Amino acid sequence: MQRILYAALLTALLAGCGHAGHPAAPEAEATDGHAHAEGEIIFTPEQAKAAGVVTETIQPAPFADAVKVGGTLEAPAGSETTVAATAAGLVSLAPAVRAEGMHVGSGATVARISAQGLPDGDPVDRARVAYETAREAYERGARLVGERIISQSQFEALRGQYEQARLAYEAQAADHSAGGVAVKAPAAGYVKQLLVRPGDYVAVGQPLVVLTSTRRLRLRAEVPERHLHRLASVRTARFLTPYDGRTYALDSLGGRLAARGRATGGSPYVPVTFEFDNRGSFVAGTAVEVWLVGAARPDVLSVPRTALTEEQGLYYVYIKTSDHTYRKQEVTPAADNGHRVAIASGLHGGEEVVAEGAVAVKLAALSGAVPEGHNHQH
Repeated sequence: MQRILYAALLTALLAGCGHAGHPAAPEAEATDGHAHAEGEIIFTPEQAKAAGVVTETIQPAPFADAVKVGGTLEAPAGSETTVAATAAGLVSLAPAVRAEGMHVGSGATVARISAQGLPDGDPVDRARVAYETAREAYERGARLVGERIISQSQFEALRGQYEQARLAYEAQAADHSAGGVAVKAPAAGYVKQLLVRPGDYVAVGQPLVVLTSTRRLRLRAEVPERHLHRLASVRTARFLTPYDGRTYALDSLGGRLAARGRATGGSPYVPVTFEFDNRGSFVAGTAVEVWLVGAARPDVLSVPRTALTEEQGLYYVYIKTSDHTYRKQEVTPAADNGHRVAIASGLHGGEEVVAEGAVAVKLAALSGAVPEGHNHQH
């Protein structure tokens, strides 16, 4: 009997409460004066501000259709520089190039090459010996040609050998120190690829590091053949990066359409290439999701992509019905252009939809606790 009475009391108490996550009875009047309709989600203005909730009133407006495809960020031709070894020996990498993606300033040391301890000896020492020997021969020849002991042509040969030895020695000695010969970056850029490891033996002219300026990048989209008829209307694009989950519009990055493929060339895909400014930390070689944006259609109801939530294959938005309440609304998405999603059904226009922070409202709907700041006295 006590157990039955307790259950009845608990049921009566819950029937009179309109907490977040517990829809109140239809048209129920709570003791705090709020009329809570069925399915309402209680979320106070204080909570909404703390959760970063932003709403948007949905109205018919132009909507640009888009084709979603795969793509890659690439460095333009000519933007890469290969830094090669200027001496033979054991290489040690500078701290500025310890990892790919690090920035290197113009003239900065990228590596040092030392031949100390090797059988052939230090190449700078050998160049110095060759230079001093050629200089002595040249100075002696200058005296002998004046005394007509050697011919002018013999003297010119000695001069040429001396100049070559001097240039070779000065080129290496200028960047030489106790740690070896310094190899410097000819221009500023980012480390794209390390071609050697610390301690490797390298020969003169062997590539060490590949640098890329990345001031301009290319977005190469691969378009399946079934979408070829839509390429003529493509004007710009958006892309989603996997490392930060953000969608970027080429229009805001100084982007432009660079080339549009005309044939597949035996591949099931046609390339479409854009160029844009690297105003973020974009990494060449990254695979991205791409929306090729075409012409706009008028009077389309659409919501930001961040407004949509998905549950078991169904899509929902949250509509603000008052300062403290929201309502979950099922919608049918249509086209997605990477920024907004056209809505085929579920909205009529004029609704105030949660554009950002929809996940916070969804969690409030699922929570069984009374939202902080919305206390009821029962």
